[in-house]
Amino acid sequence: MATVNDQLPTLPSGRPRGWAVLHQERPRPERIRTRPWAWRLAVATVCFGAFMGQLDASVVTLTYQPLGEQFHAGPAAVEWVSLSYLLALVALLVPVGRFSDAHGRKLMYLYGFAVFTLASAACGLAPGLGVLVGFRVVQALGAALMQANSVALVTTSAPAARMRSALGMQAAGQAVGLALGPTVGGALVATVGWRWVFLVNVPIGIVALVSGHYLLPRTRAAAPGRPRVDALSVLLLGGATTAGMLVLSVGSGLGLPVWTAAGPALAALTCGRAFVRRQRRGPDPLVDLALLRRGGIAPGLVGGLCGYLVLFGPLVLVPVVLGRGGASALSCGLVLTALPLGFALAATLADRLLPPGWDDRRRCRAGAAGCVAALALLAALPMTPGLLPVPLGLLGIALGVFTPANNTLVMRAVPQTSAGTGGGMVNLGRGLGTALGVAAVTLTLHLAPAGAGARAAAGVLLAFAALALATTSARQPRAKA
Repeated sequence: MATVNDQLPTLPSGRPRGWAVLHQERPRPERIRTRPWAWRLAVATVCFGAFMGQLDASVVTLTYQPLGEQFHAGPAAVEWVSLSYLLALVALLVPVGRFSDAHGRKLMYLYGFAVFTLASAACGLAPGLGVLVGFRVVQALGAALMQANSVALVTTSAPAARMRSALGMQAAGQAVGLALGPTVGGALVATVGWRWVFLVNVPIGIVALVSGHYLLPRTRAAAPGRPRVDALSVLLLGGATTAGMLVLSVGSGLGLPVWTAAGPALAALTCGRAFVRRQRRGPDPLVDLALLRRGGIAPGLVGGLCGYLVLFGPLVLVPVVLGRGGASALSCGLVLTALPLGFALAATLADRLLPPGWDDRRRCRAGAAGCVAALALLAALPMTPGLLPVPLGLLGIALGVFTPANNTLVMRAVPQTSAGTGGGMVNLGRGLGTALGVAAVTLTLHLAPAGAGARAAAGVLLAFAALALATTSARQPRAKA
């Protein structure tokens, strides 16, 4: 099979010429490529993207209060700063991955960095909430280009014997970004303002873009023919999820009459039904419904969705509760750090700390049970800066045990020939869970009686944790075909 670079014109030096500069991957300099540690530099570059993505995911909720004050908007409107990004990411991850298979993962990854960095600058300079939401959609396109290619670039760069180490480095980059997000975001909002939550991505992105250009390896082989992307499925999925979230936002106090939710509700049902029908009959579905009938996959995806809902719900709940009590953004960020820090520690150290005889199924059940216990504690304790880190830290540890084990069980049940589709479904579940965590907490805080919103929201999160625990009782996944 010919490589991407064999198909396009190059100069004798190996550099692309003319317009090929924009659509051909550039090789690494020979003095870097031939070094035994070149793979470490490539993986470190991918870690920039992992760090930025998780930092952005855990930092934006701390801007809700200042955004609402500056643009005179309520929580139901401000939450779309997160929802627009998450919904676009959900719709784009699978088609972007397939497009990258045909056109080069390094090239698409670098374009992702460029788009993400430019969109971050635009978000930081946005003159209004609507403009900010629009640029967040563009930012999600860049994030999709990075996320869809990150694991493939790591596995392409590292020797087979160092694969586990390389993937561990990438996971560490994600963990650091997730753990630092609340503290960095709180400090930026409290000192230089909410705009720098987005502008801080710009220097990191520039460094990563230059590094990737010189340090990432070219795609080894391109998929033959044109990429098979079902554009109609992408539009139907985006329409169903966006309309569904809009219904929740109207119920959360978006400022529109309740009856106006009827239109988006009908659109969500229509698009959702058409999407399912398309996946059954289409030649190249985004979601392979036949896979969901294999033992353990459907419960695992539901459990993964609940896990990310429970992870990101408190990132909305805690700043609102503490902000109403007069706490600063920095104080909120420091309290919130306990959650992603616990997640990061458990996800990276579970193999060393858990009993060696525990398989993924037992880890999954123990992590889900820990989530239930932590959220019950969160609902029972006073929500003060001094006490909140305890249940949040325990919740993070439990999720750090549950999530990797759950994902492993799902992917183990997926046939090797459908690994890409299975990974795409895991990403879809993660994105939908994150968006639902934001929307569910906002809706509960709006509908609950005065003074009872925080405990009601904790109760909702507890219910989803219990659902995640219930999914672990599903029958053992089958071995791969």
